[in-house]
Amino acid sequence: MSAGPATALAASFTPKRLGAATTIAVAIKIDPPRQSVPAPVTQVQVAFPSDLGLATSGLGLAECDPAALEREGEAACPADSRVGSGAASVGVAFGPSLVDEHVTLGLFAAPSSDGFIHLAIVATGLEPIDARIVMAGVLLPGRLQISVPAIPSLPGAGDVAVLSLQATLGGALTYYEHAHGHTIAYRPRGIALPRHCPSGGWRLSAMLAFADGSVSRARTAVGCPHTRRGGG
Repeated sequence: MSAGPATALAASFTPKRLGAATTIAVAIKIDPPRQSVPAPVTQVQVAFPSDLGLATSGLGLAECDPAALEREGEAACPADSRVGSGAASVGVAFGPSLVDEHVTLGLFAAPSSDGFIHLAIVATGLEPIDARIVMAGVLLPGRLQISVPAIPSLPGAGDVAVLSLQATLGGALTYYEHAHGHTIAYRPRGIALPRHCPSGGWRLSAMLAFADGSVSRARTAVGCPHTRRGGG
């Protein structure tokens, strides 16, 4: 197993208050050698502290059908199935030039038969490649795992390669519930930070597998909240 291109990982919790609901944001940047395009990514794994309150977050109360999502776009998904959003930069080598594109990401809860939170992640691009694909993901204890299918690009060029991606879990989401004949909008609780921060902060890591068999790894940490000193 060979080493893949240099990869950087960044993460943040907003707000960063112990015991409070938060939004997790993760950013991954692939830095291939100059004037080259990395091989297409086939799998992304992000490891995070297992005591984050994903199971009690209230996210993903409804399910989105991945086939309908790919066919119709995000409008096919119930509002209560959205668990996050994001964006990515992708590229493809076309002759001597690198053609890049910005795509949007929508993260939705998908049907699950094993008790884990499964995700349908839709990536939508418009120019120069007008396409919509759905990636499968699953939230395991302490790990988010995403499978990336081969993405055809322009005629005469190779498959699309991921250059960077950013994604959030939680955030300013609006869900709906029915009570006493009325539809009520509310904000799901979101992911909860633990009440204690480990020494050195919360550690996260990423592993990317590429179509050429190489693997890249990156690590980061989110520092503990600053504590206020009492006056006297």
